[in-house]
Amino acid sequence: MRKLTILILIIATLAMVSCVTQDYSAFKDSRPRSILVMPPVNQTVDITAPLTFISTATYPLAESGYYVIPVTLSSQTFIQNGVTIAEEAHQIPHARLRQIFGADAALYITITNYGSNVNLLHGRARVLVTAEAKLVDLRTGVEIWTHKIYEEDSGQRVNTSGFGLLGFVATVAVNQVINVVTDRAFDVGKKANNTLLSANSYNGILYGPYHPKYDGE
Repeated sequence: MRKLTILILIIATLAMVSCVTQDYSAFKDSRPRSILVMPPVNQTVDITAPLTFISTATYPLAESGYYVIPVTLSSQTFIQNGVTIAEEAHQIPHARLRQIFGADAALYITITNYGSNVNLLHGRARVLVTAEAKLVDLRTGVEIWTHKIYEEDSGQRVNTSGFGLLGFVATVAVNQVINVVTDRAFDVGKKANNTLLSANSYNGILYGPYHPKYDGE
C-alpha cells in the first residue's frame, strides 16, 4: 500500500511538472526574425547525436516562421575560426555571434540521452532521446525561451529465434541490435528535435514573422 501511495505521488508530481506553462513575455518582447543554430553540446557517448540534431533543426524552425542561418555556413565559420568543440562555441559572447552572423537569436541545444538500452531477455532494443534547448536574444543576451524533450521508442522487437545462448547474445548485441538501433536512434532523435523546436508543440517556440499565425505581439 505504501509503495502504491508513493507511485501515485510520483505520477502526480510529474503531471504537475509537465503542465507548467511557458512564460513567453521575454520572447514577445524580443520578436526574433532570424535564428542561429549553435553546435549542440553532446553529453552522451554517441558521437552521431549532434549531427542528428543540427541536421534536423532547420526544418521545424523554418516551418514555425523563422529565417535560419544555414547550418553548413555556420558550422564552416566556426571551424575556420578554430572553434571545433561545441562547448567552446557556447562560450562565444552573444554580441560577437550577432556581429558575425547577423542573427537576432541563437539556439543552444544540449543532448542528455541518445541511444539504446538492450534487453536481451526480451529481445528488445529501447531507444531513448532527451535534450534541452534555450533561445537567447543576441542583441540583449536575454534568455527568451527554454524547453526540454523526452522521446522514447521501445516497441521494436529484435528477431533472435534459432540461436543458442552464445549465438543469441553475440547476434543480438553485435549485429542485429547495432543495425536496428542506429537507424532508430536517428528517427527518434529527429522526432524529438521536431517536437522540441516546433511552434505547434506544447511549450514550444512562438510562431515567427514568416508564418501566417504570427500575431506580432
